[in-house]
Amino acid sequence: MLQQVKSIVLCGKPLDFATLEEIGSGVARPVADEGGMERVAAAHKVIADRVALGLPVYGSNTGVGSMKDRLWTADDLAEFNTSLVRAHHFGTGEFFTVPIVRKAIAIRCNTAMRGHTGCSPELITAFLALIEHDIIPAVRRHGSMGCADIGLMGQIAAVLTGVGEAYHRGRLVPAETALADAGLSPLVMRPRDALAALSVNAIAYSAAADVLREAAAAIRVLLVTGVMSSQALGASADPWRVAATLSTRGEALVGSWLYGQSGVADWPLPTAIHDPLSLRMTAQVFGAVVDTLLVGAGRLVEATYLSDDNPVVLGGQVHASGASLPLTTTLYVETAQIAFSHVARNVLNRCILLSNGGRRNLPVNLVAPGEVATGLGPLMKLAVELYMRVQSMAVPLSAQSIVVAGGLEEEATFLPLIVERMETQVRDLRQLAAIEAILSSQAIDLVGDAPQGIVKLAHERTRSISPMYIKDRPLSKEIEALQQAFTCHDLLRTFVSMAPMPEFDDFFALGK
Repeated sequence: MLQQVKSIVLCGKPLDFATLEEIGSGVARPVADEGGMERVAAAHKVIADRVALGLPVYGSNTGVGSMKDRLWTADDLAEFNTSLVRAHHFGTGEFFTVPIVRKAIAIRCNTAMRGHTGCSPELITAFLALIEHDIIPAVRRHGSMGCADIGLMGQIAAVLTGVGEAYHRGRLVPAETALADAGLSPLVMRPRDALAALSVNAIAYSAAADVLREAAAAIRVLLVTGVMSSQALGASADPWRVAATLSTRGEALVGSWLYGQSGVADWPLPTAIHDPLSLRMTAQVFGAVVDTLLVGAGRLVEATYLSDDNPVVLGGQVHASGASLPLTTTLYVETAQIAFSHVARNVLNRCILLSNGGRRNLPVNLVAPGEVATGLGPLMKLAVELYMRVQSMAVPLSAQSIVVAGGLEEEATFLPLIVERMETQVRDLRQLAAIEAILSSQAIDLVGDAPQGIVKLAHERTRSISPMYIKDRPLSKEIEALQQAFTCHDLLRTFVSMAPMPEFDDFFALGK
């Protein structure tokens, strides 16, 4: 299926968002670098030589966790390593998407290419053969505390041994069936292979990359609806010009972008300039979220090539490692979640100003002149709930205590759960964008503005789904339909093309 696509060589260098998207979508197939495989083989020899001497290597010829002091004999090693994989197939819940699993396999292989993992080259070959033959393990989402995704990666590794389920040619089938249909044999795990297939954070990193990119896309749409509401409310563009010149990186990026959009149309005279209702801090709020997303995503890209194995091979010796704890990446992802709360509040503030009336002589609840209607004011109930949903998901989880191995799990981050909560935030932010677009379009029509540029495009897209509000009507389906429309990447690419923010757009590959 994937023979005609281009190849992306995994060589132990960072995988950026564009590369990950190509792998996840199936546009490109990952293959192993020859030099990288030589490093993999050299590291594996260090492990194999130590095991041959009967010396303990954690998770290779010893048990793991509470069974770490159990040393297995040479005759037991094949059975032990295969059993170790199957023992960690315990995930539950909904499945991760196929693109996320593809990217996870690529990340696992890429981090091994630097020659510190100690697994056999055959393990890497077997992983990549799954993607080559379109066998994508079915991975249930729940089963990791965020200190090596053993319950998640175990579902991938089990497929290599012929156990579990996988998507093959679009159908969910038993792993044994998928391998047989592709002409592949189950892998016999060698010492170190089992733990190398399990004890990494590849799924969490892949899922985090996916949601961070979706978050970046949502923020770009919210910037568009923010310009819509700012124009409708008569916000002053002066603070944006100041932010573009005198502020920090994120604020300068957003300030410059906002000020650029204000120059596209005949911007209305500001109705408030210095007071707290002047919308003067939009660039600061969106600038903060842009900056936290860029920093957090930057740490994630670093994680796509750094070994998070335990143990590792270093200088020809086997060493214990604590790198299976993705705390730095997790903390930056959590910071972005907090920034989303500020964005949600900022959006809510503009929505309230729009519905309250008064600015630019807008009527209360944006009721059309002469009409007997309640108008759009009741939408604020939903907007406030969405804001609170985003806010409630921003409480940090990574420092929570846990009790697992021997009465104490030393550290964990809960990164997969944090990713799941961020997905909820992104969904709710997109719905806030839909509400802001409906309110802004109503206000623009009521004051008779002639929007240009991206505001014109967003207004037209809004009106194609939600016509001008004259008589009271149900809005539920319109809000959800507009949310879906703004989620469409074709529309996002148009926004990016019309009003680019290159440093942000290019990093997250939003124009692809």
